[in-house]
Amino acid sequence: MILWASLPDMKLRIALGALSASLLLAAPLPAHAAGPPRLGWELKDTGVTARLRGLSPVSRNVVWASGSAGTVLRTVDGGRTWQNVSPPDTSALQFRDIEAFDANRAVALSIGAGTDSRVYRTQDGGRTWTETFRNDEPQAFYDCLAFFDHRHGLAMSDPVNGRFRILSTRDGGRSWQVLPSDGMPEALPGEAGFAASGQCLVASPGGRDAWLASGGASRARVFHSRDRGHTWTVTDAPIPGGDPARGVFGLAFRDRHRGIAVGGDYRPEQQSPDAGAVSRDGGDSWQPSSVPPPAYRSGVAWLPQLPFAAVAVGPSGSDVTYSGGRVWESFDGGSFDTVACAEDRSCWAAGEQGRVARLTVK
Repeated sequence: MILWASLPDMKLRIALGALSASLLLAAPLPAHAAGPPRLGWELKDTGVTARLRGLSPVSRNVVWASGSAGTVLRTVDGGRTWQNVSPPDTSALQFRDIEAFDANRAVALSIGAGTDSRVYRTQDGGRTWTETFRNDEPQAFYDCLAFFDHRHGLAMSDPVNGRFRILSTRDGGRSWQVLPSDGMPEALPGEAGFAASGQCLVASPGGRDAWLASGGASRARVFHSRDRGHTWTVTDAPIPGGDPARGVFGLAFRDRHRGIAVGGDYRPEQQSPDAGAVSRDGGDSWQPSSVPPPAYRSGVAWLPQLPFAAVAVGPSGSDVTYSGGRVWESFDGGSFDTVACAEDRSCWAAGEQGRVARLTVK
């Protein structure tokens, strides 16, 4: 008989196991008559060694990041200096997702089984924090956080009584309510989310659409809500499943229609030949990338400057697509984990050992 680890233990290993790094795109991509631009990395010094899996760039100057050992960082000068604004008495927590609204207001999610899943909120740049949610359901394990606007947001937990659990806020994270589960399809045996990049739950800015990524079951799936989390549909994704370490790890939607999914098998000794998929109908159906990323990828983000460009990152490197996710090509072999872009066209990612890097364009 093979005795498997419990789901919370497995998820903590998954959340802590993948490596990461980070990036900022400082200016609009220039036009290159000879072909697409060449991307590179410019490292920044954050002064910490925490693994930074949560990331929320507000602008070129203002970026928030969060991660292990209760760490929350903030820069207001484009990454030249970083302030450690971690909530007090949280060193045992893993802040795997963070959503920021400006230089002062941010909401951070810690992951874990039972009471380790919490939400904290600051409105003074991290000088003080308020705990606004603490999970009291032993089966729940919260993975990701997403906001539609400054007031409306969601957080998702692994299935409780056979269905993914959704939290909702209407006041910017000051209070949270568990939504009824009758609008959520039944989960598959072993199905869960991955707290690897803060991208297992994403929301359309200013809209009502939300998408949830899953794995750990016989097949990987993507859930879609059109009413801010009250009801959901679900469809299979052509990304490896069939194992607790496989599935969709990150989602990115450029609009209500065009989406990219990345994932695979996070274990470095395993192969992930089908690590990318695309959707053109809001996640109702997915097609495999014709030339996918070469290995497991945990994070993905659309580049604001070009209509069909996106970057995917993972432990073994980073890739770029100029075809909306159909064809990917590698441009760096370093280890990365999560990536995000701000409205002013600046893009960042976050990673291991407190590393931060700026994406440069040549």
